This record gives sequence, C-alpha cells and structure tokens, in this order.
Amino acid sequence: MTLDEFLIGQRWFGSKAREVAHCDVLEDVQLTEGLRATFVETVFSPGTHETYQLLRAGDDAEDVLVERANVLLELIRANADIERDETVVRFRSLEEIGDAGDARPVGAEQSNSSVVFGDELILKVFRRVEPGINPDLEISRFLTEKGFDRIPGLAGYYEIESRNLDATLGMLQHFVAGGRDGWELALSELESDPDGFVDRAGRLGEVIGEMHAVLGSDASDPAFSPEEPSTESLGLLTATIDEEIERIFLDLAERDEAAEIAGRGEEVRDHLRMLTQIVSGGRVIRHHGDLHLGQTLYADDDWLVLDFEGEPARSLAERRRKRSPLRDVAGMLRSFAYAASAVELQRGIEPPDGWEDRTREAFLDGYSRTVDPSLLPPGQQATEQLLSIFELEKAVYELRYELNNRPDWVRIPVAGILRLLEAPVA
Repeated sequence: MTLDEFLIGQRWFGSKAREVAHCDVLEDVQLTEGLRATFVETVFSPGTHETYQLLRAGDDAEDVLVERANVLLELIRANADIERDETVVRFRSLEEIGDAGDARPVGAEQSNSSVVFGDELILKVFRRVEPGINPDLEISRFLTEKGFDRIPGLAGYYEIESRNLDATLGMLQHFVAGGRDGWELALSELESDPDGFVDRAGRLGEVIGEMHAVLGSDASDPAFSPEEPSTESLGLLTATIDEEIERIFLDLAERDEAAEIAGRGEEVRDHLRMLTQIVSGGRVIRHHGDLHLGQTLYADDDWLVLDFEGEPARSLAERRRKRSPLRDVAGMLRSFAYAASAVELQRGIEPPDGWEDRTREAFLDGYSRTVDPSLLPPGQQATEQLLSIFELEKAVYELRYELNNRPDWVRIPVAGILRLLEAPVA
C-alpha cells in the first residue's frame, strides 16, 4: 500500500473530499531502532497542502502508534533529544512519570490519535501538524501553570524543529478513568433525571467562568494578555455572518426542512445589524474555540474541560487568535439546544417543557458568578446582545452543516434562529 492510499483511508485524514495530486515525504526521522516519525506532505490539485504525522516501523506505509506507543512514553520520560542532521525531535516531561500499563487505542477521535496507558496516562498524537505551537498544548500548559485543575493534568509533550517544519507533535496527559462524556451524560439524564442535569449545568457554567478568568489573568504574557477588541473586529465578524446568511438563505425556499425561516434572510440580516449597533466593550482573550458538551467530562462529581485545539477546519493561526469569551458560551448554549432535540431524534424521548431554557439560565448564572466581569461588555444588556451575535453565528454555521449532512436535524438550527429573531433588541 502506498502512502497516498494509506493516508486517504484514515479517519483522521481531514480532506477526503479533495483530490490529492501527490504525497511527498517532508521529514523522516529515526527515533529509535524500530520506530521512525514520518511527515508526509499531501499536495492537492489547487496547489494547497497539508502535513500529516505517521509513526512507522520500516518502509511500509502502515502506522504502528499503538504497537510502539510505549517507546514514545519512554522518550518523554527520558527528556530525550533525537537529532538527525538539521532536525531535532524533543521529548519533554513536565513531572515525574511512573510506570504505566499496556497501551490501548482510544477509538472515538476523528482528527487525532490517542493511546491510553493502563488507566494512568493518555498520549494524544496530532496527525495533521502545522508550523507553530498547538493551542491544545499551549493552553493546557498555561492553565496548569496557573493552578486551574478542571482539565486533565499535563504530563509532557513532544515536538519537532527542522528546516521544513517546527510543530507540536503530541502531548501526554493524565487519564480520567470513569469520566462520563458531557454529551452522553446530558442525553442520559434527559431520560432519567432532567432536573439533575439542570443543576449540573450551573456548576459547568462556574467551571467555564473560572477557566475564562484564568485565561485572561496574565497581562504580562503577550500570548494570553487580554486585549481591547479593535473597532474593525466586530464589523468583520458581522460581515462574515452576513455573507453566510445571504449565501445559505438563497436556496432555503427549496428545502421543506427549513420552511419556517425560508424567505426571511433579510429579516435575519437586519436583526444582526441591530445587534451590532448596540454592542460595545468587553475584551478578547485566548479561549477554548470549540466548546460544547462533547468537550467536557463529568468525573468525581465535577466537570473537566478537554481538547483546546480549536475547530479543526480553521488554520492554527486562526485557532490561536484572541476572541470574546462569549464565543465559547454561545457554543455551549447551542449544545444544550442540540441535546434537547437529539434525545428525541435518537432515543424517542420528549424533553420536559422548558428544559433548554432552565439549563441555559443555570449555566449563565453559574458563569456570571465566576467570570472576570472586565472581560465582558459593561452591563447585562450589552453582554446579552454580544452573546446573541455569537449564537447567531453558530446557528447559521449549523444550518449549513445540517442541510448538507443531516436533513433530519435541520430543525435544530432553524429553532435557534427563530429564537434569536423573536428576542427583543433594546
């Protein structure tokens, strides 16, 4: 099997719909006898390219991450530097790493590959690598150093530096045994204890507020210091959402699933413009970037936040950009809306009347108790208006996705857009 064939067949290959013109080996580094890190540049017909990390035993295209994961763990434990010509692969531990059990793969991921050692440690290998530090490592290290304990502890990482590529390759964290995925917990408790989840949402809001307060707490670190948003930033955001609304609503008349909002594109755009005229203030900080229930774990009666890599489709530079923390809040609120509909679509359970509203309210109350208020626009009204802009951005994105992939789910973003249209704009 060729490298081209192998890469295209992997679930973590992110451009399956694009035509690969050819693949070239950008770097090939012998780490130890029997394990090498190969970096393959896939070139697409338009001239764009992506770089992927493989771990191979020999010249064969097959990846041996799971079989040789203990080798990577030993290199991290040893703080090894592997130097080959002008290339160095650095392995670094951030704490004493004890003995770990046998490696087993984590099968649920899409864009990366992870291996669990016993029930102690988990190694995440970034398959698509880009120049620069990966936000997952950068933010996890910052939060760990600041004492924020609502994330899995960071134990180590490895990276490459060469003429062709400087990038984060993987990170080692503590494994949370017995943790429940936040999305699955929400669906389960919508069946068995919907009010119990509402209470949990309040605590989740506190955790996210604490996280944002820590992320905006260090004015001395240029990568994390909170900043005043530029006057152009909101205009650019509005223009981007406006363009997306115009493009999507052109074809809605032909889609029965979206009949409730078909023909209302101008109304949605006017609503966006009214929101934009009112909003001012707040700060931009580093944030999660892809926050939803599936990026959380519930363990030992509390919440943990996972995966600070950001939206995989965005470039690394975009994912490291500072934005309003309310963008994360909007993502979580939209996740509650999805849970309320998904439990009916997937499990035939009707959510209790008002569950989404109560969950939103509990989350926002918890959030307001712990977030640094200087990060938000002054006053509740301005905060709510900016949050509505981010919710609209998210709902419009969801509408495009569901129209293309899951027509039965189109009603979820449609309901979200209707909700925003019906909300008064002061």
